[in-house]
Amino acid sequence: MIIYVDIDGTICTEINQRPKTKQHYELHKPLHDRIAIINELYDDGHTIVYWTARGASSKKDWKELTKQQLKEWGAKYHTLSVGEKPHFDMYICDKSFQADAWFKEKQIQQN
Repeated sequence: MIIYVDIDGTICTEINQRPKTKQHYELHKPLHDRIAIINELYDDGHTIVYWTARGASSKKDWKELTKQQLKEWGAKYHTLSVGEKPHFDMYICDKSFQADAWFKEKQIQQN
């Protein structure tokens, strides 16, 4: 299975000012329990693609910071896509999961 995983607000905290005038990606903190669940999927043979809109609007290149964060956080993955995910306010898709509900279900299953 190919699994695309967002980064900000999904596997790390999201510390941005509102309105989003300046990004503070370097201050984001990992959610290790969520990273562990994604790592299990990786270990089970699934293809993990981390996919983030970092820089999609600003055109700033966040790839090196993002790669370093994933390494420091111990996140396993096959591919990283930075700035290629469109920036949007709503996403409608028949194959999507809301991150908080999905991780909560996985954590309940583990207990």
